[in-house]
Amino acid sequence: MEVITGNLDLWGELLVGTLILFFAGGALALVLGTIVGAMRVSPVPIARAVGGFYVGTIRNTPLTLVFFAFSFALPPLLGLRLTAATAITLAVFALGIYTATYVAETIRSGINTVSVGQAEAARALGLTFGQVMGLVVMPQAFRSVVPPMMSVLIALLKNTTVAAGFSVPNLGSARNYLSERGENQFLVILWLMIIFIVLVLLLSWLQRTLENRWRIAR
Repeated sequence: MEVITGNLDLWGELLVGTLILFFAGGALALVLGTIVGAMRVSPVPIARAVGGFYVGTIRNTPLTLVFFAFSFALPPLLGLRLTAATAITLAVFALGIYTATYVAETIRSGINTVSVGQAEAARALGLTFGQVMGLVVMPQAFRSVVPPMMSVLIALLKNTTVAAGFSVPNLGSARNYLSERGENQFLVILWLMIIFIVLVLLLSWLQRTLENRWRIAR
């Protein structure tokens, strides 16, 4: 327990770093992934092609390479000065853009669970494609993809540790920082496991809550 109590300042800083990466990266992934998921089922061929290219390219690229691109290739091209704030921002974009591909495929699978007849009926009433998606299809699709979407977010939470290798403080950096303070490495790793298990259990609780609430609303 002394590993935690004796280093509360550091643990708090690293936990905040992880939560920033998770919530900011998750928000970006959900927004971008929803847009790309809609593009994947769009009646416009160009939109489908762009969505398919994005998903096929990014999803099949290792996350570490995506981080390398954002951390080392992109800053010189944009003339960015690498500061702590810049590193965190780039890490958020790397995580969000990568995770958005999985969100998009999850959303697309949810869209496919909605009866085609409902979409056709909505179009017969004069609704545009955007209105059909926003008012008829998406609300039902989101309900049906709660479990797989939560799995994507849990994967995102664990993927935040990759940012530790790119000078972004988060829980993945705990071993390095605490080793400099002479702490037992095994105990540090054990506590990291416990913290991530607790965070995942919280997400699982949120999943069950949303499932129960939306099941009643059907």
